[in-house]
Amino acid sequence: MRSGWVFEESSSDSAFARAWRALKSDRLALASLAFVIATAILCFAAGIVAPYDYQVQNLSIGATPPSLDHWFGTDIHGRDLLSRMLYGGRVSFAVGILATAVAVVIGTSYGMVSGMCGGKTDALMMRIVDIIYSLPFTIFVILLMMAFGRSLWLIFVAIGAVEWLTMARIVRAMTLDIKSRQFVEAAVALGESRLGIMRRHILPNVFGSVLVCAALTVPSVMLLEAFLSFLGLGVQAPLPSWGGLVKDGAEYMEDAPWMLVFPALFFSATLYALNRIGEAVSENLGDK
Repeated sequence: MRSGWVFEESSSDSAFARAWRALKSDRLALASLAFVIATAILCFAAGIVAPYDYQVQNLSIGATPPSLDHWFGTDIHGRDLLSRMLYGGRVSFAVGILATAVAVVIGTSYGMVSGMCGGKTDALMMRIVDIIYSLPFTIFVILLMMAFGRSLWLIFVAIGAVEWLTMARIVRAMTLDIKSRQFVEAAVALGESRLGIMRRHILPNVFGSVLVCAALTVPSVMLLEAFLSFLGLGVQAPLPSWGGLVKDGAEYMEDAPWMLVFPALFFSATLYALNRIGEAVSENLGDK
């Protein structure tokens, strides 16, 4: 009989295996995974596959609609939109992956330490989380930029520094439950250190939930980056991102609708695919 999470049998390997089985059993999720992988490969290989340099301007042609020379048209500066979308995807994917990695490392570590320590230490650490939660995200990013300047790496850190909060709460709640289990109490009685317990017993058993959170965090992070770019706080010109391209397209929607349509469709399709992957993984691992 199973009730709640099954801790003793969980492991990082079985979590990956269950996630893969979930994707294989869901055709839409599997197609979404193939789409995301293909898109990511094209974007990260933009230097090879892009037909034009993303920052070379051709003011003599300006904004031109899709044609055989420019499949997705050009922007107001005569830059090839397909090339800019490929390079922009590289930035958006990088932000999604790296910021999620930051959130996973910080959130998992923080949650395990808080739950393992318990008592006043746990209460203090959770109050810190509550305080950061209460800060409006945009103001938090502006404060970071005022303190450290504007850069792509700061965007990774800023988004990751916010996204880890939910993960920390989930991991902390699971840690509190796991550490009351008999196999953890036995490890304590045998003199195993807290660090050893977290590494050997806590981490393998929270890994499934961490994997679910990570799968759902990537599209959320990419959307946050697009939001920042739309506000002018994200990636700075001439480096493109999908959010920045959507922002530029919205400004010239009446005169050059293709500038908005193609980036928005591509970005929306990628977000949908990532969310479908996350949902499939969550449905399979969410009760583990």
